[in-house]
Amino acid sequence: MVICRRPPVKRAAAARRVCGRRAGRYNAGEAGATVRRSTYYEKVVSLSTMDLIKPQVVPPLDPSFRPAVLANRAFLAQVDSSGAAAPLKIAVERGEGATSIFETRVFASGHPKASANLRYSERLVKFLLWQRGGWKVTIAGPAEIAEHIKSVYSPNGERKFDYDFMGGVYEKTFTVENCAYEDCPPARETAAPVGRHLKGCRVGFDAGASDWKVSAVIDGEPVFTTETPWDPRNNTDPQYHYDQINSAFELAASKMPRVDAIGVSSAGVYIDNKVRVASLFRGIPKDLFEKNIRPLFLRLREKWGVPLEVANDGDVTALAGSMSLGTNRILGIAMGSSEAVGYVDAHGNITGWLNELAFAPVDYRLDAPADEWSGDIGCGVQYFCQQAVIRLAPAAGITLKEGNMPGDKLLEVQALMKNGDERARRIYETIGVFTAYGVAHYADFYDLENVLILGRVTSGEGGTIILDTANAILAEHFPDLTGVKVNMPDEASKRVGQAVAAASLPQA
Repeated sequence: MVICRRPPVKRAAAARRVCGRRAGRYNAGEAGATVRRSTYYEKVVSLSTMDLIKPQVVPPLDPSFRPAVLANRAFLAQVDSSGAAAPLKIAVERGEGATSIFETRVFASGHPKASANLRYSERLVKFLLWQRGGWKVTIAGPAEIAEHIKSVYSPNGERKFDYDFMGGVYEKTFTVENCAYEDCPPARETAAPVGRHLKGCRVGFDAGASDWKVSAVIDGEPVFTTETPWDPRNNTDPQYHYDQINSAFELAASKMPRVDAIGVSSAGVYIDNKVRVASLFRGIPKDLFEKNIRPLFLRLREKWGVPLEVANDGDVTALAGSMSLGTNRILGIAMGSSEAVGYVDAHGNITGWLNELAFAPVDYRLDAPADEWSGDIGCGVQYFCQQAVIRLAPAAGITLKEGNMPGDKLLEVQALMKNGDERARRIYETIGVFTAYGVAHYADFYDLENVLILGRVTSGEGGTIILDTANAILAEHFPDLTGVKVNMPDEASKRVGQAVAAASLPQA
């Protein structure tokens, strides 16, 4: 996989194109107009005392964007200058006792601005749950923060989706507890090497929401790759999923003398190769999910009689980036039908974190677009995938064909971009701005050196615009992140590289 690094002059030019346009020149009123707004923030406007900071570079098609990273940093600066800072630890426990700790500070109880603690802490908990994963949250700090989190993340709270999701993933009742700062549970992180096995004849399969990709790989070299449209999320028949995936395996197998191992990259949560939660299968009734979908890949492994490993597509994205760049401390962001994220740490290991940042907040404005599945607002899914392209199209003055699948709507915009349409360019410039501030936000939670972006949204000239815009903003406005670079694989690798990396997952 060859990494494209654009010269700084082009990055600067991209930033000047965005900076030089007045936000009011473009009508962004329709951006996000079709997505519903969370009632949570309508109910707690009194808690919105965090200052929302206008970005230094305003997204051309979304001028109301208020980056989480700027709001958080402004909040902490105010806490530090108040003379009334109180320490806060948030402990998130996931499977088998693994626990992550996030340390920060808030206004001391009773301070005039202490109400801002609630929103700041809630957004942090939301991010940590979807970054690290967990069924138990311990708030080591002010009791009123713990009570607020307990109320919001409850069976009847506004974050009921998160309550149910995390409890289902880890098969425990989601719990929020409070303790004194000094009594916070200790960190217990687990990380393990994964993938990088290249010997033999391997099948790599990447299950996207708009298409599946499959590769036949012999001793680390792809000898065949292809992608095929499908519609898994709207199909209610488990046999459809089994047949589609098995047919992909058979297609790749036909290109090699034998099959030694099969690796699968797929959105969702997979533990011991069992499907715990995955948007690809959300059309399947619960009883059929338990009977047919949860053991789906175990059945396929038995049928093929070879080692088969399933990993979250975000982790495979990060693995692909680490393998291609020859470095670690890398965050992979796949901008496809959704946002898939994975992370490889300084030792080249996968952390065991959830890394489902499609559900993690990056925009703190109160009228941010909502995720149709979770109902929460300002989360990555509306900023870093084809849903962002579709959301921004009306603001750019582009009318997409009604009835088309989301993937086809993305192709419409890409065709306009290929023909030099300035409206399409503004969409990618806007996503480039989102990417810069999103990466800066992620850097507050991950130890980063490189960020790799790939996926359908980054195909063609649009991907170059996203890359150049993001790097220019990071270089100019985030001097503390001078070592962090956004990279992109070459055109061929960015579409099928994930399936190739997936092939390296099993040890044969």
